Amino acid sequence: MRIGSLRHSVTLETPGALVPDGDGGFTQPWTVLAGRISASVEPVSARSLERVMANTVTSLASHLVVIRYLRGVTTQTRVTFHDTAADRVMSVTGLHDPEERHVELILECKEAV
Repeated sequence: MRIGSLRHSVTLETPGALVPDGDGGFTQPWTVLAGRISASVEPVSARSLERVMANTVTSLASHLVVIRYLRGVTTQTRVTFHDTAADRVMSVTGLHDPEERHVELILECKEAV
């Protein structure tokens, strides 16, 4: 991973504990896993997915997000991309630890519409 490629800012959040909503139901707030960390955020092409996730079944993704390795990232995690125009929220649909060296994580993300 080249440090200069991590030119974007993202926040990673995971689902928090259930909180009663007062009407007999529950809400689930988001808990910050990592705030404003450096990342590479790139739109996905068929070729980039093929290169990253070779020989695996992958779900549809709209972006690849590359970060330094971070424990606790799962497919329950959401990524907020702090773009210059407006924040964009994406859900993690898959993740990959290249060579299982715990150096970087490649997250397949689907942008929330």
